[in-house]
Amino acid sequence: MTRKTAEDYGYKYNIPLDDFFQFAISVDCVIYGYHEGKVKVMLIKRGANPYKGKWALPGDLVYPQEALDFAAKRVLTELTGLEEIYMKQVRAFGAVDRHTLGRVVTLGYMALIEMNKHQLKADGWAEEVGWFEIHELPDLAFDHNDIFCKSLKFLQESLESHSPVGFEMMPSKFTLLDYLELTEYVLNKRLDKANFRKKLLAQEFIEPLEEVQKNVKHRPAKLYKFNKKKIGLKT
Repeated sequence: MTRKTAEDYGYKYNIPLDDFFQFAISVDCVIYGYHEGKVKVMLIKRGANPYKGKWALPGDLVYPQEALDFAAKRVLTELTGLEEIYMKQVRAFGAVDRHTLGRVVTLGYMALIEMNKHQLKADGWAEEVGWFEIHELPDLAFDHNDIFCKSLKFLQESLESHSPVGFEMMPSKFTLLDYLELTEYVLNKRLDKANFRKKLLAQEFIEPLEEVQKNVKHRPAKLYKFNKKKIGLKT
C-alpha cells in the first residue's frame, strides 16, 4: 500500500503524512514557592533514564487521549503529591534535539504557591522532591534550565508591571513590605520603596484592612489583602 503524503491532501511538501504523527508531547511544571523571604522552585530527582539521578522540573509525556491542562495536573500530582494547583501555560519548547529518545515538544506550565500550605511527597519515578532557591539552581536535565529561565522572565515581567501574579505566594494578610521583599527577591534587585508603594496601592486588587501586625518588636505595619474578585478568582 502506497503511503499517503502531505501533498496528496493539498499541501506543498512531499513528505509521508504519518511522519507528522511521530512526535510526542510532554508537560513540564515550574512551581514557585515563597517562604521566609525567599522564592524557591520545586525540583524532582529523576529515578528513570534518561538523566537518571539528575534534578529536573516535574514533567512527563502526555497520554494520547489526554487534554494538556489535565496532563499537567496529573503529572504534578503523580510525581510530587501536589493537588488542586492552578497552573498557567507559559509557552512551548520544541528544539529538535531537546529529548534523547526522539522528537518531543513540551508545554511549560507555571504555578505560584505558599510553601507552608503544601506537603510534598516524591512518588512515581521521582526519587526525591525538594525546593531550591531560584538564584542557585543546579544543572538540570534536558532543557529544563532554559524552561525555568523563560518562566522566571515571565514572572519578573509580571511583577514589574504590577500584575497580581504574586498573590498565590502570599499569606491571606500581608504588609506592603512583605510584597516588596517578594518582588525584590524575584527581580534580584532593590526597588524604591516609596515609588513601589505608590504604584501598588494604585492597583484595584490590593485592599487595606483595619488591622496591623501583631507581636512584632517594631512599629506594627498596616495589613492588606488581595481582592480575589478584582483578580478574577472565585472567593
